[in-house]
Amino acid sequence: MAAFRFEALREDGKRESGYLDAESMRQARALLRDRGLLCLQLERSQQSRLQGRELAWFSGKISATSLANATRQLASLVAARLPLERALLAVVEQAEEARLRDLINAIRTEVVAGQTLAQALAAYPRDFPETYRAVIAAGEQSGDLAPVLLRLAADLERSGQLNQKIGLALVYPAIVSLVALAVVIVLMSTVVPQVVQVFASTRQTLPWLTQALISASDALLAYGLHAAFVIVIGLLLFLRAMQALAFRRSVHRRLIALPVLGRLIIDWNTARFASTLAMLVSSGVPLMTALAAAASTVGNLVMRDAVILALERVREGMSLSKALKDAPGFPPLLKHLIASGEATGELDKMLDQAALVASSQAERRALLTTSILEPLMILVMGAIVLTIVLAVMMPILDMNALVR
Repeated sequence: MAAFRFEALREDGKRESGYLDAESMRQARALLRDRGLLCLQLERSQQSRLQGRELAWFSGKISATSLANATRQLASLVAARLPLERALLAVVEQAEEARLRDLINAIRTEVVAGQTLAQALAAYPRDFPETYRAVIAAGEQSGDLAPVLLRLAADLERSGQLNQKIGLALVYPAIVSLVALAVVIVLMSTVVPQVVQVFASTRQTLPWLTQALISASDALLAYGLHAAFVIVIGLLLFLRAMQALAFRRSVHRRLIALPVLGRLIIDWNTARFASTLAMLVSSGVPLMTALAAAASTVGNLVMRDAVILALERVREGMSLSKALKDAPGFPPLLKHLIASGEATGELDKMLDQAALVASSQAERRALLTTSILEPLMILVMGAIVLTIVLAVMMPILDMNALVR
């Protein structure tokens, strides 16, 4: 059975479009006639299982915002007691992005063919990560998918908002740094050489600051391209070295040891881990499976290794709070809240609380980092420009003094 996209005319003269499943084009047209529709356009959707996998691997990944919106829509429709097949069709018709629309339609085709939603999502691991699929599978096994989808949509939205806030807080310093670097390069490569020609014609003894500026300008003009080439090569070598697990783990260990940035990385990873684990536990996923899925959301390798080690200890019978007791990176608050949740039987609620605290701390640290970097970069930029101005003005002032 294949999926077909149609545009048809109803008896009242209004247009209707959507998708339907049929064995062939002829059967699809017959189905439209049975529904009292006059077929205007009918085409086979490019979504067999193999084509869907090609779509998943060779096209761009669906954004987190689009995934959260689609999950929220599906959750609302399932909560309204619509059959899953009709709910997926409604999400397809509501989707604005063509790729998302085709992907959801491919999943719907698999569901109509008899697969569960989690099984259909498994064909697209790039767009639907392990955590997402585990939550969906737990909801289907419990027989009540709607609340699980609502919880999943809320978690995706909260995670997306945190990532967006941290990203926006760090974008401004990055832009200012690039602009400042461009301004300095332009001044040193165009303005300073022109001023040097004027000073060279006077044959006067130049101040040491001016001589240093001229030497820096000459070095930039002579070796600037070479330096840029070396920097690019060094960056490529660093990225290649980061593919090695041992080197990347060493870099990650040094990152979380930094004063301000390290705490930001720890809080961000803690928020993702706690939020994911809370969602999985509350959805009825076994703790071992939930820990394995939550570990994949931790970006820092040192902290991820700590979760994997805790997973092995829990498998041997140790409680989660004790398994994470000596885990590097994770803050003590998380460990205390987990211990409290295990003692009271409300682990998911305590993990939720830990995620909220960690996300708020990450947001505050990002704003603090920005508030520190912004004036610091302005001062550095001002100092560089002031140095250039002084180096240019000092010989001019000396010439005026000689004239007098």
